[in-house]
Amino acid sequence: MDTHSEKPVLVAGASGFVGSHTARLLVQRGRKVRVLLRKSSNQEALKGLPVEIVYGDVLEPASLKAAMQGCSSVFYSVVDPRFWLTDQTPIYRNNVEGLVNAMEAALACRVERFIFTSSMGTLGVNPNGPVSEDIAFNWLDRAPPYIRARLEAETQFLAYCHEKGLPGVALCVANTYGPDDYQPTPHNGALWNVANGKTPVGVDVGQPIVDIRDVAEAAVAAETSGRLGERYIIANEYVRNRDFYAMAAAHGGSKTPKLIPLPVAYGVAWIAERIAKLMGRKDFIVSTDAVYLSDVFKELDNSKARRDLNWTPRPVKDTVRDAVDWFAARDGAKA
Repeated sequence: MDTHSEKPVLVAGASGFVGSHTARLLVQRGRKVRVLLRKSSNQEALKGLPVEIVYGDVLEPASLKAAMQGCSSVFYSVVDPRFWLTDQTPIYRNNVEGLVNAMEAALACRVERFIFTSSMGTLGVNPNGPVSEDIAFNWLDRAPPYIRARLEAETQFLAYCHEKGLPGVALCVANTYGPDDYQPTPHNGALWNVANGKTPVGVDVGQPIVDIRDVAEAAVAAETSGRLGERYIIANEYVRNRDFYAMAAAHGGSKTPKLIPLPVAYGVAWIAERIAKLMGRKDFIVSTDAVYLSDVFKELDNSKARRDLNWTPRPVKDTVRDAVDWFAARDGAKA
């Protein structure tokens, strides 16, 4: 496709971490960028960017069609990450029904590319080595409702590509870190709390991570180089918290947190869940599901993205340094 087309591109979910970085990179590449936001969205991440703002909601099909009219590509990064909700109805509606609405609008508006930000949570588990895109999802019996919703969304997406001709590419993105995180996201915020000494204790787990700027690079590359109807793992290294937190603490000038074993974390979460239920509380973040998800994802094979998208993620130490420096500068400016 012609990336130098005079047509604009639409970034849906542009107020979020992935969406805002994608919009910023597209602007840097000289593209005409339109963003879809809810009127309640925090626009701080887009401040100063020369983008056209269209207000709407993925649960309002008419607003999606209006936003996509005349666009050559759609970069779809809308996600409801609230895995802690007791009532998971909004999770399914926002993550699955919203995507279906967007895909229908894209087909009606004849967009040329639809780049979907999916999740590493849709990948299978491989106890014998790195996980590739070819390993089917194989842990449904243990997957919490949030993961099931993300899996259903990606399943619907691939079905639209193969059965209805949606010109789409899916990106299975690992935990994101880096600068310009205005919310901030839970993982990135936790890294900053380690760097500034506010987290004396952590859990001895590991995770695949990726720099948010590299996610944006992958999304833009997928527009022209991604194979339609396929998914790409967008993950850099698998890092244990003992090493990851040590990097953050060292750069922030803080003491490295003490790490508790995973079984101890399970026990604490199990007790916390029952206390919360006895007290009639809902929507609690500390849960056994959260502990399970903190360590279920292991090494991911990104060779397909490196090959097809010419994607080269930056070193983890650079991501940690830039994230910590950005948070420090932001906190300093607030003070």
